[in-house]
Amino acid sequence: MMTIAASTDTEFPKSHVADTHDLIRVQGARENNLKDVSIEIPKRRLTVFTGVSGSGKSSLVFATIAAESQRMINETYSAFVQGFMPSLARPDVDMLEGLTTAIIVDQERMGSNPRSTVGTATDANAMLRILFSRLGQPHIGSPNAYSFNVPTVKASGAITVERGEGKTKTEKATFNRLGGMCSRCEGMGSVNDFDLTALYDDTKSLSEGALTIPGYTMDGWYGRIFSGSGFFNMDKPIAKFTKKELHDLLYREPTKIKVEGINLTYEGVIPKIQKSMLSKDVDALQPHIRAFVERAITFTTCPECEGTRLSPEARSSKIKGKSIADVCTMQISDLAGWIRELHEPSVAPLLKGLQHLLDSFAEIGLGYLSLDRPAGTLSGGEAQRTKMIRHLGSSLTDVTYVFDEPTIGLHPHDIERMNQLLLQLRDKGNTVLVVEHKPETIAIADHVVDLGPGAGTGGGSVCYEGDLEGLRGSDTITGRHLDDRASIKDAVRSASGHLEIRGASTNNLKNVDVDIPLGVLCVLTGVAGSGKSSLIHGSVATREGVLVIDQGAIRGSRRSNPATYTGLLEPVRKAFAKANGVKPALFSSNSEGACPTCNGAGVIYTDLGVMATVESTCEECDGKRFQASVLEYTLGDRNIAEVLAMSVDEAEVFFKEGEAKTPAAHKILDRLADVGLGYLTLGQPLTTLSGGERQRLKLATQMSEKGEIYILDEPTTGLHLADVQNLLGMLDRLVESGKSVIVIEHHQAVMAHADWIIDLGPGAGHDGGTIVFAGTPAELVAGKSTLTGKHLAAYVANS
Repeated sequence: MMTIAASTDTEFPKSHVADTHDLIRVQGARENNLKDVSIEIPKRRLTVFTGVSGSGKSSLVFATIAAESQRMINETYSAFVQGFMPSLARPDVDMLEGLTTAIIVDQERMGSNPRSTVGTATDANAMLRILFSRLGQPHIGSPNAYSFNVPTVKASGAITVERGEGKTKTEKATFNRLGGMCSRCEGMGSVNDFDLTALYDDTKSLSEGALTIPGYTMDGWYGRIFSGSGFFNMDKPIAKFTKKELHDLLYREPTKIKVEGINLTYEGVIPKIQKSMLSKDVDALQPHIRAFVERAITFTTCPECEGTRLSPEARSSKIKGKSIADVCTMQISDLAGWIRELHEPSVAPLLKGLQHLLDSFAEIGLGYLSLDRPAGTLSGGEAQRTKMIRHLGSSLTDVTYVFDEPTIGLHPHDIERMNQLLLQLRDKGNTVLVVEHKPETIAIADHVVDLGPGAGTGGGSVCYEGDLEGLRGSDTITGRHLDDRASIKDAVRSASGHLEIRGASTNNLKNVDVDIPLGVLCVLTGVAGSGKSSLIHGSVATREGVLVIDQGAIRGSRRSNPATYTGLLEPVRKAFAKANGVKPALFSSNSEGACPTCNGAGVIYTDLGVMATVESTCEECDGKRFQASVLEYTLGDRNIAEVLAMSVDEAEVFFKEGEAKTPAAHKILDRLADVGLGYLTLGQPLTTLSGGERQRLKLATQMSEKGEIYILDEPTTGLHLADVQNLLGMLDRLVESGKSVIVIEHHQAVMAHADWIIDLGPGAGHDGGTIVFAGTPAELVAGKSTLTGKHLAAYVANS
């Protein structure tokens, strides 16, 4: 008889060949500006990548390591499934070894769909809908009955009923599916009203250009559709239109028409605008379209659902006296407490999951949000942390988490909490790669990789890799600036006047009265969610002479570059045209001067179905984007392609004097150099710029707009420690030129440099919303009475 010995302790061999795979190896990385980078990154450790903005951090971490991991995972799917997925090209690298599944948590805003809220983006709404469908009284139906994205559907008609073998009977039946969408606002929470005078000039006819809507010119397809429809006279002033003609112009339902032998659909102007412009979040629209929408359309809270987006039935069903609309408006930290008090064994697993999700919000520092907050209104930092929530309770291990500046938008107090979350992910056995500038986060790294030495073509090399102490001793830009601390100014400027705010109560503000000094550098600070943006955007931004420069991302295609985005190309094209006696349109790669083979893109794209699209340099123009005949015209012995290949610094000298002297172009280039973008190439596609470079490009462009009061929302976003000094110099120059500068900022160097600080708090959400300090930085440090005061005092003490 054979006996089997049972053992409770499983013994594993001391070492195993599998344990030797403890490094991610990169050899010969050349993506974007990387110069043949080879590096070894330890697995299951926290590695921070640092270096000046544009030094190649994102190119190495996101465009090489994370991109190849995602591409290889996508290749495990069948060709049929890959056809529905984005096709990814292999990064320009010789070898990558030891990759694990990469999960990217970036700063991208959470979409621009106006139907998306914090609740829908995190599955919290889905769980609440199930909860209310089980426990809500009166019971109204399935979870769909509580969803503001599901309309109520009613139908009636004949159905065939089988009765016995071969016998059928036709009966009339009514079908009803209850949805939670408010029928008046269609689940949007607001209704819109059009100001018709902003849509057209009724003294003109359509052929004279009566429509004042962006893109609605009579030279293109719109003109052909309007004239071919036959619904109105194109040469008749709109003021003389009959009621039917005006209705057809503005409100007509989609109607099939034939224009010049082509089948087309004609639709009234207002439904067309609703589909093309109002289906997106207003903040995500292009600036000129956004300006039109804000001018022509007024948004008011829906009178039927009072902004809750829900039908009367969904609002009538309650648990412990609260409807789903009530709980979605609650602050998440309060909602977590309400859920904790629900004891219902029948839905215990659901309550546990919901409780964990809501507690994660508080743990990550977002307890001040509410679930009905539109996702498009979250800042980059808030959006990134919202995406982090789903990973906190994940049981996955041996995953590579890739973070893009997770401390953006965080007060020094919140950075400590974020650091703990990063360490938690590492301690579960994951590899954590972080692109970061803040010394507080660099300090917790197990391994540091410093890229540089400069930005753009001056970067792309590994200057240092090792531990923190080694970085301090190294002679790299990061090493030299790591312990930089701005000291408090000896003397502060005096205010030339005050901007009075009385009874501010936007969002969580509690009837705030404050005087913001003018003619100085004033910094607004406080923990995330304390009410800084609410105070500025609710009470200051709408005033005359105020210019707001926010954190919104630059949107641009491969055809956009610093020259087109800043408006620099306009005076340059005119200068070329004047010098050569030809049209300015010839000097645009998006217009008449474009190479006919690649249409001015400089590259030819070959679509290979499910495989990655292949991009090859155009042989006709050799990547220069212009026709050969255009390149024969010169200005100061340089053709347009050579000018676009110049760096900002080179172009600044080129347009300053001599034959190519162009004051309008020089002024724009001056501002670009001011924000530290002297190394950028004028024709470099915007898609290849880093987050910090885009932020500064936007800053330089908007600085040209006329305004007396400049409001900057976290201008240090994406800036290296060395670049912060340049920014402070630029802010000082603005103030010295007679402008008032208000900065919403968490960076202690900016606080220390301020003339006046307004600190909001003491906490976030309903624990904030009050002014806890207003005075000079020296007074804030001396008092140490607020969280900001304590952190600023510790920062200055180390200087």
